[in-house]
Amino acid sequence: MRVVALHVAPERHAPMEERAAIEVVAGRGVVGDRWFGTRHRHVSVQSAEALAEAAADLGRPVPPSATRRTVTVAGLDVPTEPGARLLVGGEGGVLLEVVRVAAPCRIMETSMGPGGAAALRRRGGSIFRALSSGTIRLGDPVLLV
Repeated sequence: MRVVALHVAPERHAPMEERAAIEVVAGRGVVGDRWFGTRHRHVSVQSAEALAEAAADLGRPVPPSATRRTVTVAGLDVPTEPGARLLVGGEGGVLLEVVRVAAPCRIMETSMGPGGAAALRRRGGSIFRALSSGTIRLGDPVLLV
């Protein structure tokens, strides 16, 4: 289980920017992201495998940036139960806690094309709060704790 893509958008509706690393601040979120400083929506996490399933349903690729999620992981079903925790980066990494499921919105119809929101239903990942600070990098291990 590892991080395979990282994206941020500096403001609402701005294009997603691919990153090799992101800085996470406990209680605040991802530095430089549109959601930084919000109450609970600090980091969004999705599964590469869920994106592949959505792509199969749509009949076209679904790049991680199209979903507008911050972190994409491979080899892990992203937890959806509030209170579940992920440790990203191994010991001393960033501790994240599920707040809620990340429901697809109508923006997915623009970023992914017609049927995008429906293809992501129950596949959109989860919204997490940041319980610790640190750097998340491409390739970092991800553990369910």
